[in-house]
Amino acid sequence: MSKEIRAIKGMNDILPGESDTWQFFEATVRDWAAAYGYHNIRTPIVEETSLFVRSIGEVTDIVEKEMYSFEDSLNGDKLTLRPEGTASCLRAVIQHNLLHQGPQRLWYMGQMYRHERPQKGRYRQFHQVGVEALGFDGPDVDAELLLMTVSLWKRLGLQNLQLQLNSLGTSEERARHREALIAYLAQHQDTLDDDGKRRLYTNPLRVLDSKNPAMQAICDAAPKLVDYLGDASRQHFDTLQQLLTDCGVPFVINPRLVRGLDYYNLTVFEWVTNELGSQGTVCGGGRYDGLVEQLGGKPTAACGFGMGVERLLLLLEAQRITPPVERPDVYLVHQGTNIGSYVMQTAEMLREQGLKVILHGGQASFKSQMKKADASGARFAAIIGENEAISKTVSIKPLLGEGAQQIVEQSQAVSLIKQ
Repeated sequence: MSKEIRAIKGMNDILPGESDTWQFFEATVRDWAAAYGYHNIRTPIVEETSLFVRSIGEVTDIVEKEMYSFEDSLNGDKLTLRPEGTASCLRAVIQHNLLHQGPQRLWYMGQMYRHERPQKGRYRQFHQVGVEALGFDGPDVDAELLLMTVSLWKRLGLQNLQLQLNSLGTSEERARHREALIAYLAQHQDTLDDDGKRRLYTNPLRVLDSKNPAMQAICDAAPKLVDYLGDASRQHFDTLQQLLTDCGVPFVINPRLVRGLDYYNLTVFEWVTNELGSQGTVCGGGRYDGLVEQLGGKPTAACGFGMGVERLLLLLEAQRITPPVERPDVYLVHQGTNIGSYVMQTAEMLREQGLKVILHGGQASFKSQMKKADASGARFAAIIGENEAISKTVSIKPLLGEGAQQIVEQSQAVSLIKQ
């Protein structure tokens, strides 16, 4: 006998019961995005590898270690399962000339893939919600994105999330900071870990993002990018901070916040929690004004963020936030011979009037069916026997709360239940 086939490690099934929470979250996100004028976009899971190398950066953990890349056996194309959503979104925007219609507010939700060591809150297949604002160059849009996140936390009922902010300035400002940072880190080369040494001359800014406790003192004392910002970058960052303060959004400045992707400039941010252990970042993003041009489009201001669905659901669980359970309105109990057509017609009639109906499948005793009805959580049992089928009636029995069982004509069942 063949061995049981199981899901790939780090790629998880979402089972009934769990999926109720997912559906609650997804419905909340759809309403929330619409409230801010954002439109849904959906892109393929598989893209050309060069899209992510060009956008994310060749010397990043994602490109170097984590991407699921392969060669198409038919034509030799180099392909990758998308590790994040922004690059795919912009590729679609450029390919279909969406920016010719004016600035775009877009959002998406779907699976992403990274070959990481699976642990709670970090999986090889994970789900992400992304929001992208394209064609807006002022700090007011940065502020609106952050106000959006605050609004979502309120809708979900989440608390105790901290907003961390930083500015990465322009490419020229980062270049000046880079020179100073390399010179500083080179003086401490013997203390750097292997990743730090490897990135010293290729991507020194990412050294500051190290989670290695032995390197924290070195990173804390390193030259800070904020000291190399020009007047325009400082004004952008100062205005953003003032807007957030005026709107009552607390934040902290984290000068070591650089994010893991090379395309960011000016504003970067993360929402973090101390309730999920090492996987404390639940949302992150910022401004990436050069990426549209980098991917073949015209120069376009852009900013956005992504949030990990699994981590937010874990946070809901940690804070004991239970989404409302979707319960059926009616459980249809039936017993007798030659009544199947009437039972089916009654169930469809109730559904057409907007009720959620579970029709008992197969044959069972009346007592057994009523136990199933009680266990389903339905508000009512609709009971059909041979007498009801002959008289074209339905017996309605309340299962939650008080009330007497009543026999009504089929056409009156809906109004009785809705009362």
